[in-house]
Amino acid sequence: MYDGLKGFRDFYPGEMSARRAVTDTIEERVRRYGFREIGTPALERTQMYVDKSGEEIVDELYAFEDKGGRSVALTPELTPTVARMVVARQGALSRPIKWFSTRSFWRYEQVQQGRFREFYQTNVDIFGSSRPESDAEILAVAADLMTDLGLEVDEFEFRVSHRDILGGLLESIDSEVETADAIRAVDKREKIDREAYYDLLVDAGLSRGEAERFDDVLGTDDLDDLVAFADTERVSAAVENLRAVLEAAADFGVREYCTVSLETARGLDYYTGVVFECFDTAGEISRSVFGGGRYDDLIGGFGGQPTPAVGVGIGHETLSLLCQRAGVWPDETVETDYYVLTVGDTRDVAARIARDLRELGHVVELDLHGRGFGDQLSYADGIGAETVVIVGEQDLEDDCVTIKDMRSGEQTQVPLAEFPPAEGRPTYDEYAE
Repeated sequence: MYDGLKGFRDFYPGEMSARRAVTDTIEERVRRYGFREIGTPALERTQMYVDKSGEEIVDELYAFEDKGGRSVALTPELTPTVARMVVARQGALSRPIKWFSTRSFWRYEQVQQGRFREFYQTNVDIFGSSRPESDAEILAVAADLMTDLGLEVDEFEFRVSHRDILGGLLESIDSEVETADAIRAVDKREKIDREAYYDLLVDAGLSRGEAERFDDVLGTDDLDDLVAFADTERVSAAVENLRAVLEAAADFGVREYCTVSLETARGLDYYTGVVFECFDTAGEISRSVFGGGRYDDLIGGFGGQPTPAVGVGIGHETLSLLCQRAGVWPDETVETDYYVLTVGDTRDVAARIARDLRELGHVVELDLHGRGFGDQLSYADGIGAETVVIVGEQDLEDDCVTIKDMRSGEQTQVPLAEFPPAEGRPTYDEYAE
């Protein structure tokens, strides 16, 4: 007997049907916005992640040497891969490039609530547009798919910030501050105690007093306060861009989901502009549900022409927690439209009926074990069959089949020549009169 690996999970049919329903809902909404599906590999060269994030990232990867002597890693995220793909065909792609995919990723990290070593994400990205409408469209598609899943406006929020506001505020305090380290400290603000947070800011180059002043201004409700505090063109431009994105989000019908929150920093260094994270407003989930933002420098960093980009990575694990706690997670049930039950030597007719029903688009099973009548009926009940079609020798002698409604237990005979019809989903109710 073998145990599964820590951080890797099995999904049995009931749970998988719910997960599939959620994925289908997400992807249907994304397609309506004109995003095109792509497929990406499970393995990439380890150096691609080292170049983006530094040597320390290797400790978080499933990295190894393959049989050809290449250092490779199971993909921990999608953004570097899609950046590589854009660079490879940059001249041939029409802009804006709008791509999405749903797939699994791998990181060797501590297993905790909503975080596993193998995890699933739907990634949605726009390349080639720096306009605020692109940022707003990412916010809009994310909000729409959440409401498609059944979530209400008061059950989640997008906390929206801007990396250049944070960087500009830090720069206005002291140009010697390690901005990336300070922004990573801000990203950890809600996860650690206040003293530890201030210590991280001090380690990044701020004095204790500067750290406190910086933290105070992050809590303002008035963006004009930020402009006045920094008094720099960088912050003024970033505030203007943030306002433009929020105005576009209002036009796209999703401004009500957005809250300005400068404490939202997104820890990844490649973000360059507006960033956001989705949170459970009830506070029952201890971390963000998902997040995204603008990363205009990444394509150039991978050897391509400078290309603006913005996207979101929707983690299915934390999203499932939110849906479950909001009571909108799909039922984890296995359902079957028809079970074709055989009695005696009637396999040929039963198989023909099953084929015809499947051609109409229905989920159909029939006996594969040579079971008796009672066992077949029990199996049909176990797989959630709505209707049982009984094909017995006596039925066929009457040129009929018997249609049984599994919920009510009622049944009636139907002429074999009339079943199944050329279209529709024939049930007991249609033949009972």
